[in-house]
Amino acid sequence: MQKGNIAVQTENIFPIIKRFLYSDHEIFLRELVSNAVDASNKLKALSRRGEAKGELGDLKIEILIDKDAKTITIRDNGIGMTEEEVKKYLNQVAFSSAQEFLEKYKDETNIIGNFGLGFYSAFMVAASVEVQTKSWQEGSAAVRWICEGNPEYTLENIEKDTRGTDVILHVAEDSEEFLGNERIEGLLEKYCKFLPVPIQFGSKDETIEEGEGEEKTERTIQVDNIINNPDPAWRKQPADLTDEDYRDFYRELYPYSYDAPLFWIHLNIDYPFTLNGILYFPKLGNSLELQRNKIQLYSNQVFVTDSVKEIVPEFLTLLHGVIDSPDIPLNVSRSYLQADSNVKRISGFITKKVADKLGELFSKDRADFESKWSDLGIFVKYGMLSDEKFYEKAIKYALVKNLEGQFFPIEEYVEKVKPTQTDKHNKTVLIYANQPDTQHTQIEACKDYGYEVLIMDQPMIDGPFMQQLEYKLGSVVFVRVDSDTINNLIQKDEKPELVLNEEEKTKVQELFNTVVTGVAARVEIQALSPQDAPVVITRPEFMRRMKEMQAMQGMNLDGLPDSFQVVVNGNHELVAKKILQETDEQRRTSLAKYLYQLALLNQGMLKGADLAEFTKRSLAQL
Repeated sequence: MQKGNIAVQTENIFPIIKRFLYSDHEIFLRELVSNAVDASNKLKALSRRGEAKGELGDLKIEILIDKDAKTITIRDNGIGMTEEEVKKYLNQVAFSSAQEFLEKYKDETNIIGNFGLGFYSAFMVAASVEVQTKSWQEGSAAVRWICEGNPEYTLENIEKDTRGTDVILHVAEDSEEFLGNERIEGLLEKYCKFLPVPIQFGSKDETIEEGEGEEKTERTIQVDNIINNPDPAWRKQPADLTDEDYRDFYRELYPYSYDAPLFWIHLNIDYPFTLNGILYFPKLGNSLELQRNKIQLYSNQVFVTDSVKEIVPEFLTLLHGVIDSPDIPLNVSRSYLQADSNVKRISGFITKKVADKLGELFSKDRADFESKWSDLGIFVKYGMLSDEKFYEKAIKYALVKNLEGQFFPIEEYVEKVKPTQTDKHNKTVLIYANQPDTQHTQIEACKDYGYEVLIMDQPMIDGPFMQQLEYKLGSVVFVRVDSDTINNLIQKDEKPELVLNEEEKTKVQELFNTVVTGVAARVEIQALSPQDAPVVITRPEFMRRMKEMQAMQGMNLDGLPDSFQVVVNGNHELVAKKILQETDEQRRTSLAKYLYQLALLNQGMLKGADLAEFTKRSLAQL
């Protein structure tokens, strides 16, 4: 058996870093600014411990562009490095000064670095990298380190008056886009917007007022252009923030959003993992269009990604806001998540917090919760369909609305209608309308029978949601108001008798078969109440739901017409007497067609030439 050490060819390291380590060249700025933040925070930590003496001064990071020299400089006045530290941290790939610092000072938590590779991202855009640095330690000499993206480097002493580090990138020809002010400012805005140390990028004009009253004047001055907010709202305690603070931060996150959020949840946990953040509930209305890439993921205030599907359940991607956790496992380039048990626990925690917050809002002010339901409803239903634990909590405050605009939690509504809407199988039938205007006739019939009708008008979510409730609750069934005749919507043991004999029934059936042609419909003679409509159009619940489900799955059903049933009320006077007693065949057919078209009109299904013919016939009869 042989043992040995695997050899690593250093000349191959830089091409690997440049081509494969980071998914996007623009990441270099995030990495180098993060290192500068660490340098500042390390100095603060040493000062708090009394190891670094004297005034820290105005700690900040500067980004400088010299288009003539083709350089980008990332400057900090933080901890700096000695010559020995330069050799240790810059000449050894994957040796992290941040990790070493955290091992020494275990109670420090605001250090960003981890793998010791971020500095080398500079070579993705630079032909050579120059580092000028001076340590905080008294008597330290300043040094310059230069490398051209290969294992060779130069190191020499230089004159430098101030503490800190300048990382100077001599930009390669194929990366000169990064010498543009707008390009760099865009990257700083994207990746560094909430880093905890002020970041200056040039200067900007600011107008100040001087004097008072009529002598008041305005003057424009140049001030530092600080592009970040070092103390964002999610890092503060909820007790220290007002509602207006939360709204202001929402506008800071989404400056082009016109609508204010409905409400928000402040995430603040230290155990068993560290997690901070604010999740906002936007106004969704009646749409299930997912607002993806609206939740931003940070690690120690460094932007990681706005694709958070691994840590946030899919239904929560409808929310907006920020999540920040140093305990979220990231890949080496810190560009995306790596799955582990922590991710699942954090995801479960966020789901629980959202569910509990909604429950709290419902219990605290039910009227206010109901007023927001048009925006909350689609979110809650989607969550119940997506997550079992969310369903268990949300069933207590998921609302349904009746035609009178009253809201009820589902279980409360079931108890309300159970006495009048329980069928012969002991199931409570929940009747609903999805288009109240076109289903007016059926709705009025339900009212005449003393039934209540719900509004379920979110087609993309309500079908699956009703099926889920039928399965979960077991004792309820949803039927659309036009899925059957009024006497069959809720099946009872007692049924009216048909006044037609078999010969008369056959005669009526044959007549309407000649009228209802060329459509996906079948004619059926039924015994309804004499007060019910003479002809009723119904859309069987099972077939209609199946078609809706297939449409949701992306199946193209344009060529498949709606399946419906034409129910002729054999007990209505116009059918039992007028039609049967009419001896003129043409007039009998004309009346049957008129009644059929009237039923189509009540369903909103009469259009074009048929509608014109119906109108003409109606006027003639008048």
